[in-house]
Amino acid sequence: MRLIDPIHRVTYDGAALYIFHANKGEGLPRHQHVYAHLTICHAGSCVIRKEGIEKVITKNTTPINLKEFEWHEIEALEDGTVFANVFAVDKA
Repeated sequence: MRLIDPIHRVTYDGAALYIFHANKGEGLPRHQHVYAHLTICHAGSCVIRKEGIEKVITKNTTPINLKEFEWHEIEALEDGTVFANVFAVDKA
């Protein structure tokens, strides 16, 4: 998977919102954080993988909570995928 950077990084009132535009095979390879974050798919589809779980999400999927200290990865399954990560700034 090819690593991508956020196209927008917004901080507002204690929350950070990172928006990613990805094509098939792009995303965030396996990693973990000391903080939890919420992942939302706005267009296209992506797969979230974490220990023992693989879930495909689309714009119709309830946002996924990824826990702190838990490895995960997010990969776009089609061109034009847009997803966002939201987390508390003071925890990052």
